[in-house]
Amino acid sequence: MKRRWVVSPDYRAAIETIRQARTAQKLSQREIARRLGKPVSFVNKIELLERRLDIVEFVVLARALGLDPHQLLDRVLPALSETPEF
Repeated sequence: MKRRWVVSPDYRAAIETIRQARTAQKLSQREIARRLGKPVSFVNKIELLERRLDIVEFVVLARALGLDPHQLLDRVLPALSETPEF
């Protein structure tokens, strides 16, 4: 069963922005997973929209990308609509 909030346009845009932050730094999913101490499938499932990213994971992921969480959020916010669906 697909949950609407997992595949909403805003959630897709947020995850795409995070993926772009990773690829802009030429970091592989494998490297991010290593930094997180997680299997590669953890990062892969987030980027494939198969797994929901929670706020604590967002903060840890931002740091694994070498970004302050505020910096990453500043990149994500413009990708969202005025009234994001959830």
